[in-house]
Amino acid sequence: MSDLDSKLKDICKDLAGIKKSVGFGEKKKKIKELEVRSANPDFWKDKEIAKDAMRQMGDLKNQVEMIEKAEDLLQEIRAADELGLKGELVKNKKEILKVINRLKLSTYLSGEHDRKAAIVTIHAGQGGVEAMDWASMLYRMYLRYCERRNWKTEIISESEGEEAGMKSVTFEVVGDCAYGYLKGEAGTHRLVRQSPFNADRKRETSFALVEVLPELKEVDMPDINLNDDDLEWQFFRASTQGGQNVQKVSTAVRVKHKPSGLTVTSQTQRKQIQNRKIALDLLRSKLWLREQVKTEEEKKKLKGEYRPASWGNQIRSYVLHPYKMVKDLRTEVETSDADSVLDGDLDDFVQAELKLSLKILA
Repeated sequence: MSDLDSKLKDICKDLAGIKKSVGFGEKKKKIKELEVRSANPDFWKDKEIAKDAMRQMGDLKNQVEMIEKAEDLLQEIRAADELGLKGELVKNKKEILKVINRLKLSTYLSGEHDRKAAIVTIHAGQGGVEAMDWASMLYRMYLRYCERRNWKTEIISESEGEEAGMKSVTFEVVGDCAYGYLKGEAGTHRLVRQSPFNADRKRETSFALVEVLPELKEVDMPDINLNDDDLEWQFFRASTQGGQNVQKVSTAVRVKHKPSGLTVTSQTQRKQIQNRKIALDLLRSKLWLREQVKTEEEKKKLKGEYRPASWGNQIRSYVLHPYKMVKDLRTEVETSDADSVLDGDLDDFVQAELKLSLKILA
């Protein structure tokens, strides 16, 4: 058996195992059922149920399409081998291994909320405009990462810096296993570079905190009961750039959960009722996180499966001066191509963290 035949045999075995593990046939059947439901004139009467159904259908289609892509690449590899097209053979082999690796990782994401959408918050640390600029750089990095994965993003709230960057931003990420993939990004991110904000171009160190939560709705967490008496609401005008779109009414909301002291804000929707709903979902997710921390601390099992975002929990360093290097302090994965990382090329870091936390051999 040739080396290629051996590798193809391994790929076929992996692909067959993945199809069985994810229930490939059942997923295709479920897609057809959802397509029939969505064609019903009454489908959109309950917009929330319809929205969740469409999101589920999108996730299922992404998984099915990825598996079908792997099958197509397998056929192209065989054809290229028969025709002696070495360039196509190398290209397609590299691509199919990448797809298989992503499929494998997605099957391992079996946590209770791994398949849900994610809510990501980035906070600038101490350091004034430097830290706020770093927070905006991280925000762009994650947006580019989401674009690469065809995930949708939407801002929930943001607070811009006075001179540059942002003090904080919270955004939703919708895509298959978004929370499962992004949860390992929670923690403190450190930047070292020459400052673009002073004439001496001094070397500066900045910090930003990333929090990642699963998007939890009332149906997901029936045990978390948000009593009206425990909630303190504030309503205000959403911040805008002015001009014709300046807010005339108080559509933005801030809600404080009095028993826990947790406060969340939602300000980007045009209607107050929409911002209220988003704020409640975000509050529910934060209360879940609080319980997770409490449980994990009690069990003393903080071994990587879950890491609370905290300033003392530095996970990655991004050095842009005097040399370029991005290094993850947990997995030891590093690269000198810092520009690509800041442009959203995070796959190596995300996958290494997943493998570490799930105790999977690379």
